[in-house]
Amino acid sequence: MSAPKVLISGSGIAGSVFAFCLLRAYPKANITVVERAPSLRLTGASVDIRSNAVDIIKWAGVEQQIRDASTKEAGMSFVNTDGSPIATLMATGRTDMQTMTSEYEIFRGALANIFMSPVLDKITIVYDETVESYTQQDNSVTVTFAKSKKVESYDLLIGADGSYSKIRGAMLGKPPAEQVRGEGVHIAYFTIKQDLLKGSKLAKGHNDTGGRCACLRPDPDPRGCTRAMLFNATWSSDIAGRARLDKALRAGDEAYKNLMEELYADAGWLAPEILKGMRESDDFYCTHFAQTRSPKLQDGRVVLLGDAGHALPGLGTSLAITGAYILAGEILRSAGDIGLATKRYEDLMLPFVQKQQKGDVQFAMQLVNPQTWWGISIRNAILRVVIGSGLVNLGMRVSAWLGFSEAKIEMPDYPWPVEKAQ
Repeated sequence: MSAPKVLISGSGIAGSVFAFCLLRAYPKANITVVERAPSLRLTGASVDIRSNAVDIIKWAGVEQQIRDASTKEAGMSFVNTDGSPIATLMATGRTDMQTMTSEYEIFRGALANIFMSPVLDKITIVYDETVESYTQQDNSVTVTFAKSKKVESYDLLIGADGSYSKIRGAMLGKPPAEQVRGEGVHIAYFTIKQDLLKGSKLAKGHNDTGGRCACLRPDPDPRGCTRAMLFNATWSSDIAGRARLDKALRAGDEAYKNLMEELYADAGWLAPEILKGMRESDDFYCTHFAQTRSPKLQDGRVVLLGDAGHALPGLGTSLAITGAYILAGEILRSAGDIGLATKRYEDLMLPFVQKQQKGDVQFAMQLVNPQTWWGISIRNAILRVVIGSGLVNLGMRVSAWLGFSEAKIEMPDYPWPVEKAQ
């Protein structure tokens, strides 16, 4: 196959990285991206890069760009109501063993742009459009678009359209929500238009009762900004509390802001300033931590990438980068045999993803964000001992010395073409 014709639904990280990698394999590939937004979305909260994704950004030649565009976050500090530190977990300075702060903390939009910019003049992007439906034939997949009603055939359809992927729903013949597992954590992201961290490169987080946590993270914007997050962790037994958060989430940004103002009215630390900044922000976004647990990642010429196939809090971005690289590599390794390539992609990705999803994220989040002052006091005591004594860093150094590192997929050595000098 000299020039595969591909449709990518979604211009986020998964879609951007796949377009980048496929053009590395097939410089003349015919790639169309449909994006439901009216333009490329270059905003979003910070994400990090771990595991196989570290090797991939080095292979792609964008590691330094990512470091240059990073948030420069140095670590995470848990603080008391008066702002005094309880314990501070610094970044490791390593790429094989990372803490809560990665070596590659970068805003989602900036990361997508790093991969998308080099290929913008080589692809076609159709904004304000989505895939309505598709049908597969032996040698193609025919797509009908939702707004234009245009019908077009492709060699491959990529569903990179998020956790509630319409393409996944069509592939499985089930509502997309059935494959989304909430982790009992609702979260709001927004940018505060002043530096509440006062120049510090440490992220800071403060917990209050009821599973509430306000977190501030540094923003390198020279105008002086702070990235804020409001976490609300609920136990599964708190049916009313969780339902209230779900209702506000469905109702939209204004309803969710109103609920945050109510829930954090008596919160400590910088809660008043954070709530004021929330009202003045122009990039407010609310969602919930969730996993996408799809039983399959491909069906012939239709493939799921990123959150559409395997959302996982804390590792989702790295999995999206890894999956995009593997799929492009398998198309190359399979000499354009799409069916073989997508099956090989699934055989590599799905077992790894399912193993990573076995951890109890919900329980971990509840331990970190206790419901009572008693629980917060115990958590703080544990943090002081484990982090303050240096046990965490010592354990990571010993693990690295013994050869342990973050879990990785053992990938084939793909026959990427040698890039010509510019």
